[in-house]
Amino acid sequence: MVSEPADKTKRNEPAPARFGSMNAVPRLPLVLGALGLLPFVFLSAGTLFAEDPLRTSLVLALATYGAIILSFLGGIQWGMAIQDGGAPNTGRHVLPLSVLPSLGGWAALLLLPHHTGLLVLAAGYLLVLAMDIRLSSKGHAPEWYPRLRWPLTLVVASCLAIGSL
Repeated sequence: MVSEPADKTKRNEPAPARFGSMNAVPRLPLVLGALGLLPFVFLSAGTLFAEDPLRTSLVLALATYGAIILSFLGGIQWGMAIQDGGAPNTGRHVLPLSVLPSLGGWAALLLLPHHTGLLVLAAGYLLVLAMDIRLSSKGHAPEWYPRLRWPLTLVVASCLAIGSL
């Protein structure tokens, strides 16, 4: 017989109040989201100080990671659309749109090494955020999801813009 960990409820508790408006976001998504920012921050900072050919490699790494995570966000939207069996009020519109982040990420990679690819990715993140806010307002995502996505998206879009300089 497998026993449940004693601290199971603590993992799903909201973060402490010191995170301001983030305090309603469960701790695990908050921590994982913050950790997911590290490659964006370090790679974009590296692009500011590195010379070619290292800078070109950092831009490629930043864009590749950005495309992968953008595709992941599209997968989350796919999951939102099928959670209720792909009902016409959600699935008919969201399923086709949920593949666009993957296609946009791929298209952005084709635009490299020019800075345009990173700017396409930044725009993609902002568009996915708008869609996530809409889905959440209709009850297809947890209430706290936009509060998690806003700051993460702003950091990611900023890092991609910095990398494009």
